[in-house]
Amino acid sequence: MEEFWSPVWLSINVSLLAGVIVAILGTAAARWMARRRFRGKTIVETVFMLPLVLPPSVVGFLLVVLFGRHSPIGKLMETWFHTTVLFTPGAAVMAAVVVSFPLMYQAAKAGLEAVDPTVEGAARIDGANERQVFWHISLPLARNALLSGAVLSFARSLGEFGSTLMFAGNIPGKTQTIPTAVYMAMESGRMELAWAWVAVTIGLSFSLLSCAAKLGRWQR
Repeated sequence: MEEFWSPVWLSINVSLLAGVIVAILGTAAARWMARRRFRGKTIVETVFMLPLVLPPSVVGFLLVVLFGRHSPIGKLMETWFHTTVLFTPGAAVMAAVVVSFPLMYQAAKAGLEAVDPTVEGAARIDGANERQVFWHISLPLARNALLSGAVLSFARSLGEFGSTLMFAGNIPGKTQTIPTAVYMAMESGRMELAWAWVAVTIGLSFSLLSCAAKLGRWQR
């Protein structure tokens, strides 16, 4: 049983942690970009959305290059903390954050841009500063879009395979998530175990997508 549940709990924990990070980063980026006009905005947004279309192996390769032991960041981590992020649960979280960020960013940006500017303007006239307007007006009015983005980001993190395999590896009990476990079980001919993990993934993904769809309907 431990062999079965270990990848499940690890996937859920990685996805939850990545979801929290992505929710914060995606909402912050969306707040900065929403209704803003500046030279180079298209380039910045393209960079934000790039992980959505890049092959997962390319994302994994770039993460290894940026954070591997021979990279400047990797060398600094080994010097200061005597550790490396490569082939650790942290690497799985980082991979999940990168690939799921575009979904959260796009949902948060759409939600914040849909907030009526006159409502925000009225709050400013009443003396609210920009932080108060964001926390007490914009954020509550865009909450369904933000929750939908967070759910979709969690689902995307749950199913991440390529970049996780390259950057975090496939160490049972340490970095083996459901997708990598399914791959290894199929390769070794353990089809019943693979089907069990597939069933869990489909069940979780179906529930998350249903939740996101309901949030989308409520928003409209």
